[in-house]
Amino acid sequence: MIREVESSVDPSINRQFGTVGDDSRVRRTARALEANGIGVLRVADAAEARRIVLDLIPVGSEVSYGASQSLEVAGIIDEVEKSGRYVALRPRARSMDRKTQAGEIRRLTAAPDVMLGSVHAVTETGALITASMGGSQLGPYASGAGRVILVVGTQKIVADLEEGLRRISDYAFPLEDARAQAAYGIRSAVNKVLIINREVVPGRITVVFVDEVLGF
Repeated sequence: MIREVESSVDPSINRQFGTVGDDSRVRRTARALEANGIGVLRVADAAEARRIVLDLIPVGSEVSYGASQSLEVAGIIDEVEKSGRYVALRPRARSMDRKTQAGEIRRLTAAPDVMLGSVHAVTETGALITASMGGSQLGPYASGAGRVILVVGTQKIVADLEEGLRRISDYAFPLEDARAQAAYGIRSAVNKVLIINREVVPGRITVVFVDEVLGF
C-alpha cells in the first residue's frame, strides 16, 4: 500500500522532498543546527547510523522511541529491545493495561533517559519539525527526555519552516497515512506539530544525518 502511495505522489513532489540532500546543503544545515545547540553526526547509510546510535546510548539506560520508519529500517528498535544492553520502555508499556494503568504508562514514557526517533523536516536555518497524530513522542523531544537522538535521512532537509510544513502535508503525511492503514487499520492525522528552533541544554539533542533516503 505504501509503495502504491509513493508511486501516486506527483513526481515533482518526490523530487523536492524525497531526494538526498547534496553535500553543500547538508553541511550548511549541520552548521546551523550546531549554532542552535543541536549536535550533528553524519553517516553514509542506515547500517552506520545503527552502530553510531547504539554507541551513543549508555549501557543500562532507559530508552524510549516513537513509531519511526527510520529507526525500524536501520534496525535500531530491534537492537534496543533484544540486545539486553538497555532498558527498553516501549515493550514494558505495551504489556500494561491501557485502561487501568494509563497514568503509569504516561509517566513511564514521558521522561526516559534516552529518546530515539526522527523528524519530518530539518530547515537550513537549523530548526527541527515533527508532526504527530497522538503526540506521545513530542513531550520527550521537547524537554522530557534526558537525551534525544534523531536519525534523519538528508532528503528531509528543507529551506525554511514554510517548506517544512509543506513537506509534511504534501509528502510525509500521505505516506504515513498509508503505513498506518496497512499496519494498524487506522488513518493517521497531522494533529500536533513540534518545532524546535534551539536547544538550551548542551549535548541534549543529537541529529544523525544519513546520506540516503530513510523514512518519510
